[in-house]
Amino acid sequence: MGIGEQHIVKSFDIELGKLDEALARMGGLAESQMASAIQALESRDSDLAAQVIEGDAKVDACDAFINEQAVKVLALRAPVADDLRTVVTALKVAGEIERMADLAANAAKRSRVLNQLPPVEPMRSLIRLGRLALVMVKDVLDAYLSHDAERALTVRERDQEIDNVYSSLFREILTYMMEDPRTITPCSHLMFIAKNIERIGDHATNITEMTYFRVTGKTVAEQRIKTDTSSSAGAEDLT
Repeated sequence: MGIGEQHIVKSFDIELGKLDEALARMGGLAESQMASAIQALESRDSDLAAQVIEGDAKVDACDAFINEQAVKVLALRAPVADDLRTVVTALKVAGEIERMADLAANAAKRSRVLNQLPPVEPMRSLIRLGRLALVMVKDVLDAYLSHDAERALTVRERDQEIDNVYSSLFREILTYMMEDPRTITPCSHLMFIAKNIERIGDHATNITEMTYFRVTGKTVAEQRIKTDTSSSAGAEDLT
């Protein structure tokens, strides 16, 4: 390989590295958004919830940068094989992270409304669900950035636990509302937040499959079986 070719390869590697750096930054912001949204729910902190809502713009800015960088690489470098998978999965993973941050912001908006209402018992189970999803998001982003396909598959299995906890919480909230109709309003908000968190788990699972594809060039053979039997109405919360 000549000096000129070495320079081109090194320059290309730098450009691909920028994608991973931006995804790491974006993922870190999204994790922080999720953690703060959960903390705002648990401590009934409206100021913290407002910070989560405002912070969504930073995640959007990272998403825009990754899209621009990916298009630049595709247009100027015409990558193939492993490099092409790196660019394509970066675009897709950025989209999944952006949506997770949106869902965290939606949860924060609901939490501000909840803070004006009396606390309800199912909140404890909701916080547990949120923490499970947060750990899953952290681990899948680590797997993606470290190019660890096996770890990604391990993290993928946790979506089942999140679905089970969500279904249990859904039933708990319904029972709580039937026993005391005065809790219908706050519990309705809890349902929306719980669905947001369950959807975050789905987006994290999508990233596990993209990680596997990026590393191996193959799709995950086994289809995920969703066990969430609750209504999907309102799954994407209103902003």
